[in-house]
Amino acid sequence: MTAPLRVGLIGYGYAGQTFHAPLLGSTAGMVLSRICSSKPELVQRDWPGCMVDADPMQTLQHPEVDLVVIATPNDSHAPLATAALRAGKHVVVDKPFTLTATEAEALVALAEQQQRVLSVFHNRRWDADFLTLQHLLADGVLGEVCHVESRFDRFRPQVRERWRERAELGGGLWYDLGPHLLDQAVCLFGLPQRLQAQLHTVRPGGSRDDWAHVLLDYGSLQVELRASMLMGGGLPRFAVHGTQGSWIKHGLDVQEQQLQQGIRPGHADWGLDPVPGLLLPEGDHAQPASPRGNYPAYYAGIRDCITQGQPNPVSATSALHVMRLLERAQQSAAEGRSLPVSA
Repeated sequence: MTAPLRVGLIGYGYAGQTFHAPLLGSTAGMVLSRICSSKPELVQRDWPGCMVDADPMQTLQHPEVDLVVIATPNDSHAPLATAALRAGKHVVVDKPFTLTATEAEALVALAEQQQRVLSVFHNRRWDADFLTLQHLLADGVLGEVCHVESRFDRFRPQVRERWRERAELGGGLWYDLGPHLLDQAVCLFGLPQRLQAQLHTVRPGGSRDDWAHVLLDYGSLQVELRASMLMGGGLPRFAVHGTQGSWIKHGLDVQEQQLQQGIRPGHADWGLDPVPGLLLPEGDHAQPASPRGNYPAYYAGIRDCITQGQPNPVSATSALHVMRLLERAQQSAAEGRSLPVSA
């Protein structure tokens, strides 16, 4: 039997506590051995017996850590990932990969030099609705797709005092939700030919973008990505239109909410979509079965990549493409014009 991978998690804020720790703890062949946090009592409450470090260097340099997971504020991703790779560890970084594409390029090169697995936690590839859409496109049910709307909306009218909403590089809604929207679009359709972006601050007292509209131009296909912090609901998460029909999907994947509620993978209701998408016009097609959302597949894929040489579930190169598109959109918004996209 292969010894389990020993994982060191750096950061026990929202991402570390809600996503990474529960998913790591539910993955066979992995053991969450160390957590770096400024709140040791919280870690010990949730993970009794787990070693707690105060300094991230203790975690990433520890000889009994094989994989380092970085779930810290965006500006620390690149330096921590660099240190972990140089320490000979495999690395998973929460999204966004880095602050800049230049930092991401350097990490990709370093991982290749060190011959270590480097991946980014683009978990939305395993949303139930996204998996359904992938099946629909693969089966050609919608015909030739010509227009896609993909959106993440929230209703948070009050600006919060937290790093994600401050006027600093790596803050703002586009760097928070844009990576999800871009990664899904690139997974489905590849890189666009051009993009045009509008990024605005719409909430009173806001200092960073909290509204985004980005158009990805594929020629005969147009993909609209939208996000807002002042959207109370009603509009579809996905609206996909093709020559043989449309697919409309309301509501978000439930896995994040389930993790917040303490529901763990393996529960009877895990990942079940309560609001399946609808093929239109009704009656022309059989309504598709919606697969369960499957966030656990990410860390199972990381395990198999490290121990068996299987494909990386989210390659660093694909995450680099997302970083370049994030930056290109910011440039487009600043210049007020459509810009070409290169590989």
